[in-house]
Amino acid sequence: MDKKAADKYIRKYSRVFEKVLKNTSTENVDVGLSEYTSRLSKMYASDEFKKHNVYPSMNTVHIYAVIAMCLELKETGMSDKDIIDAINKGFSRRRNFFKNIIAFINILPNSYEIAKKWNISDHENRVKDGSITYDYFDVGMDKIEYRISKCMYVEMFESYGIRGLCKIFCMIDEYSYAGLTRRVKFIRHSDLSDGDSCFDEIIRK
Repeated sequence: MDKKAADKYIRKYSRVFEKVLKNTSTENVDVGLSEYTSRLSKMYASDEFKKHNVYPSMNTVHIYAVIAMCLELKETGMSDKDIIDAINKGFSRRRNFFKNIIAFINILPNSYEIAKKWNISDHENRVKDGSITYDYFDVGMDKIEYRISKCMYVEMFESYGIRGLCKIFCMIDEYSYAGLTRRVKFIRHSDLSDGDSCFDEIIRK
């Protein structure tokens, strides 16, 4: 990624992190922002980023911006739970946008079929670029079940020593399906942020 593109993304995510810092009652927001922009700039220029930014189905620029936020908040002594809550609140506008889309899909009579197509398409893209390793992926008429043993979201967080904070991304499925309850039941048995596999079931109600 060239410097011009990196600077654009750094400005974008700094605005989000400023919101995060203000919500966490940080005493000196300006200092926190300065340290964040410096960290993220170095991360975007790193060999790790080049190694990870090869999966078309993943927004590595976004993932690294979140990792940098986690690292900055970690240094303040915040617990993982508080960090996750703070960053999720920072991205509330983004989440609310998707929440509205999910709410519309939830009222459709074919909402399960839509979820089914999402999963099939996502599986195809992940397998194609190697970003996720599935032990199995079974699709039936009324149920989708899969188990994942390796995920590059988790690997990226692990490379910075904060594997558990990948829960921020693991929770996206739970958040999405929480708004899709009329005809779909989502069961997460485990995820890779704190377990040895991601094991999910999506069932037609």
